[in-house]
Amino acid sequence: MPLNWGGNRPSQSPAEILPPEGRANPRSYGRMAGYDGDPGPLPPPPPRRPNGARWAFAPATYTLVGINCAVYLAMVLRGVSPTNPTVLDLVRWGANFGGYVLAGQWWRLLTAAFVHVGIIHLATNMWCLWNLGLLGEPLLGPAGVIAVYVLTGVAGNLLSTAVHPQIVGAGASGAVFGLAGVLILLLKAKLLPVPPAEIHRLRKSVIYFALLNFAIGGTTLFFHTSIQIDNMAHLGGFLCGLALGAPLVPRIGAARSQFAFRSWAAYGGMATLLLVFAFGIASFWR
Repeated sequence: MPLNWGGNRPSQSPAEILPPEGRANPRSYGRMAGYDGDPGPLPPPPPRRPNGARWAFAPATYTLVGINCAVYLAMVLRGVSPTNPTVLDLVRWGANFGGYVLAGQWWRLLTAAFVHVGIIHLATNMWCLWNLGLLGEPLLGPAGVIAVYVLTGVAGNLLSTAVHPQIVGAGASGAVFGLAGVLILLLKAKLLPVPPAEIHRLRKSVIYFALLNFAIGGTTLFFHTSIQIDNMAHLGGFLCGLALGAPLVPRIGAARSQFAFRSWAAYGGMATLLLVFAFGIASFWR
């Protein structure tokens, strides 16, 4: 870079830079500042990790999918039908049943999010969880994905218990709708260092996913089909996800302290609200 000498520029060009005496061969000292000699062969640079690999690395998503599959496999190995488990089998493995929940088995609100009604139910929910998890984990972090899954899954089952405590429900769909709700709001953040067109495309895909699945669930309210869908679990998980997404900021683009504070405030606040809601439901049905 040229130096500014305050306007007093030298009248002569600078002296030529020569190699040190006794080292005329430029290969003997490699690259030197201000010297353009041939440095000889250099080792190749280390391979760069593609950016896509960072977005696809989602340990919490892999763990949640693995737990759901492990529970299903354990059920089948213990004699439960792989395609059409009975209601009694589902209840034994932790499905949500309002009568038992209100009698004190509140843990069913969580365990039901890992129990599925056959292989097709499991496969569809895991496909949705896989795709939404890979999209959401870079924004929420591994702990955030697990927190959203647990809180929205519990919220969906809690609303189901409040509206129709007489039915048995199971599946991860409430938590899947919860992830969709969080992403719909989180993908609006202006902090994301991603082209707006790409963000718009991703957000529109999540919205279409939620609308399509709500429409499919709504058909069971008007038409008798062999597939029974717990729409209240879907709605409860989705509304909880929207409520969580409002105060959150994405991990990508936000300051670490801001991300941590808002995350724990949102998750702690939602856990408190769910406890209050559960107390109200128990009091109402008592």
